[in-house]
Amino acid sequence: MSEKLTKLREKYAEASGEDIEDAEFNRVADLLFSSSGNRALPYSGHPTLCNAPARVLSGSDDDLTDLDVALVGIPTDVAVTNRTGARFGPRALRTIERIGPYDYVLKCVPVAESRIADIGDVPFRSRFDLNSCIEDIETYFHKLVDAGVRPLAAGGDHSVTYPILKALGREEPIGLIHIDAHCDTGGKFDGAKFHHGGPFRHAVLDGVLDPERTIQIGIRGSSEFLWEFSYDSGMTVIHAEEMTDMGIDAIVAKARAVVGDRPTYISFDIDALDPSVAPGTGTPEVGGIGAREAMAMLRGFDGLNIVGADLVEVAPQYDANTNTAQIGAQLMFQLLCLMVLNLKR
Repeated sequence: MSEKLTKLREKYAEASGEDIEDAEFNRVADLLFSSSGNRALPYSGHPTLCNAPARVLSGSDDDLTDLDVALVGIPTDVAVTNRTGARFGPRALRTIERIGPYDYVLKCVPVAESRIADIGDVPFRSRFDLNSCIEDIETYFHKLVDAGVRPLAAGGDHSVTYPILKALGREEPIGLIHIDAHCDTGGKFDGAKFHHGGPFRHAVLDGVLDPERTIQIGIRGSSEFLWEFSYDSGMTVIHAEEMTDMGIDAIVAKARAVVGDRPTYISFDIDALDPSVAPGTGTPEVGGIGAREAMAMLRGFDGLNIVGADLVEVAPQYDANTNTAQIGAQLMFQLLCLMVLNLKR
């Protein structure tokens, strides 16, 4: 028996999972292991977004001031232009059982390091009326803003971001990092002003989104002719075809320069990813971002003043192997880490 093997046996043969010398790993173990040496089962209990504690709200008198971040489901897809199904996105994201609890790159255990809860879904007066859905979302997120709580939302189609921005940007227009296949700055068509292809046009025109502090990343597909508003308003657009030559570091640097250190929102449409890795969405576009690129990009935004975020357009019925929900839940967890790290600074 080698001397090295003897030492390893002496150190590890009877050690438990929480017997760790590395200072960072020991910190994480202390946060996650119980006094009996057990960890929570990832497949047990009530499923929640990012495995956050559940908070059941009773109504208009709910006190949320003890929360730093609230995770919210927005189960509506009344505004889609292609395949429906994103209304089931929040439920699909909640069912993913092994997300977190630790991001080893960002060195963050968000649920243990901040006051976080999944507070359920936005209550809608009507599942059919898009205008009332937009009003309900804005009212709900005003309640979070008034309580000093930062929102992390799970859509739903991308129209849900518009009323969230109205709530967050009511005092001053905020910046935006928008990762998507589509610019979503289109105008009225088919007799409808509101749809998931135009939320950011409305947010700018309402004075709640600063277009010169907005960057749109991963843009591609056949609808480029609809996005004139992005260029005319001063948004920065990075097409998918540019991303390979630029590289993730340059894209991150550009985004950081655009939004600066002022309040910024991150909106991630899952169709930014290539459908080969994330097929479960209503408007897939080939030639998209890979999962590892997306994760690296989000981690590069550490340190920005992130006041809210969302992950939208997961449509699980097109997601035979749960790949899209798996990736979506992981990206949402990273958004949560970014928000928690920002709060700690």
